[in-house]
Amino acid sequence: MKRREFLIKSMVASASVAVSPLILSSCQTDLKGKKLTILHTNDMHSHIDPFEDGRYKGLGGMSARASAIKKIRSTEGNLLLLDVGDVFQGTPYFNMFGGELELKLMSEMQYDATTVGNHEFDNGLDGLKYAMQFASFPYLSANYDFSKNTIAGQVQPYKIFNKNGIKVGVFGLGVKLEGLVNAKMYGNTVYMDPIAVANEMVQELTAKKCDLIICLSHMGYDYGESDIPSDKKLAKEVSEIDIILGGHTHTFMDEPLLLTNPDGFTTAINQVGWAGINLGRIDVVFTSKGKGAVAFKPIPITNKA
Repeated sequence: MKRREFLIKSMVASASVAVSPLILSSCQTDLKGKKLTILHTNDMHSHIDPFEDGRYKGLGGMSARASAIKKIRSTEGNLLLLDVGDVFQGTPYFNMFGGELELKLMSEMQYDATTVGNHEFDNGLDGLKYAMQFASFPYLSANYDFSKNTIAGQVQPYKIFNKNGIKVGVFGLGVKLEGLVNAKMYGNTVYMDPIAVANEMVQELTAKKCDLIICLSHMGYDYGESDIPSDKKLAKEVSEIDIILGGHTHTFMDEPLLLTNPDGFTTAINQVGWAGINLGRIDVVFTSKGKGAVAFKPIPITNKA
């Protein structure tokens, strides 16, 4: 299906969070006037505290992030808060608490969903199972089959969120584990081709009449001419994904990439670095002509956030 291009021209934002219009698709008109704010993070790597020195001194920290999210919630009631995996590993907090602290704090921030990154396996499947009990939000992964191990039934391929009448289908994809993660850590987890799985997901979510489809992709942004699945490869080969929120490659993007595939379908791809330094934001607006979006520049997480 080819998209009718539409740019939101009436959005206004402060210079400190400059925005750019995105092209999205036509949709049902009964959502006219509704807006959805999407906030997202990736590759937090157990950074509970802000950086104390070095290149990122003063940036990050879950307390400052929680304050930023709370401030946005106070003005944007219709909000979806998503994470793209690798919550674990990177500071002594993970070594001490095994992911419990990270997930408790994310639950306090009211995250709606995350996906399974490769570092979620760093304490093995039993360690992941232990930590997951502290998450008030679901883990989404469509191309990892956990049916024959200890976390069977605890990871969903997708979830449909109803936000003020807007049906948002969110599904997760993960990187190939073989050669990247010690086989003992992921056990008999089966990795499935993410491109094929993504095609199945969009068919199912479209059939369920989702107004917006989002992929949480912990595959990596781009690997050039390689055949390794990536966010860009996914957008080129699979239509009907409106937004790909990426992770794994710690890619800092000033604004989302708009990629139009051979079928004429345009997908927005975004990623906000790592360690909780930035918070990503995309506002999707529904009009009589369809759906459009405005992407905010990455919001730096500081004590002033």
